[in-house]
Amino acid sequence: METVVITGANRGIGLALTKKFLLLDKHVIATCRDINNAEQLTALSTHGKLTISALEVTSEASVSTFCEQLIGVKIDILINNAGTFGGNKQNTKEMDYTSWLETFSVNTLAPFRLSTALKTNLLLSDHPRIVSISSLMASLVGKGQGSYAYRSSKAALNKVMQVMALEYKAENIIVCPVHPGWVKTDMGGSEADISVEQSRTCLVKLINNLTLEQSGRFWQWDGQELDW
Repeated sequence: METVVITGANRGIGLALTKKFLLLDKHVIATCRDINNAEQLTALSTHGKLTISALEVTSEASVSTFCEQLIGVKIDILINNAGTFGGNKQNTKEMDYTSWLETFSVNTLAPFRLSTALKTNLLLSDHPRIVSISSLMASLVGKGQGSYAYRSSKAALNKVMQVMALEYKAENIIVCPVHPGWVKTDMGGSEADISVEQSRTCLVKLINNLTLEQSGRFWQWDGQELDW
């Protein structure tokens, strides 16, 4: 049985992916910052293949404690889903620099920290995959404006994952940033293009079938390769 670790699994895409992988009989280790504030996730706790763990992805101590609980546990898929859009002041007229740094901590540094910390577990798998939820807004060929903190943090995440893919390829670990689409979640809003169900179904198919040849490339939820 494959084991999947999903961060930020208490809502949105993380929760949807948790439900989908459970339907596929995967063992899911779902994490969130505060288990007491994760009613939809804990409602799934009767499922025998679900483990719920508290994890603050920006805390070195929390990550260390989490990884200690997983010593010797094979991990087949790590999904770095926990993320933030950042504060309201993200433009050339108003910028909250403290919030910008916090956005980088969540969206860029945290996926790197957890991916490297769980490398030993991933090496126990015959088909190890690290998938980090990114965004089309990170693409350098895009022409969108504003949202400086979010865009830059996700663009940096893409580069981190690309470099990691090159380093880990010799050990057969697949590493990819993935754009889940503009999804109708709390973050995406009601005006988004696709439903959570559409996104999660295609994402799971993509993640399950990723190959080493696809590693280090930027993918969209529907399997389309994106320009950096």
